[in-house]
Amino acid sequence: MPIEEMLTVKEVTGKEELLTVEEMAARLKVPVSWIYSRTRIKGSDAMPGVLRCGKYLRLNPSVIIPWIKTKYEVA
Repeated sequence: MPIEEMLTVKEVTGKEELLTVEEMAARLKVPVSWIYSRTRIKGSDAMPGVLRCGKYLRLNPSVIIPWIKTKYEVA
């Protein structure tokens, strides 16, 4: 089943789920490497909504997507 057809946790429970790097890249239609490069930036340009769980990253789309809209020009 394609990821786009799957129900999200938010649709089932009403709460936003954390996404993997691969899921977030697919949602934004960018390469996985773009996500990783943005998570390594520190300071005021750092990507918000990133949770590090050991070697794993989880991303909160409800925080990241508005940040991207303000940070980068939306075509």
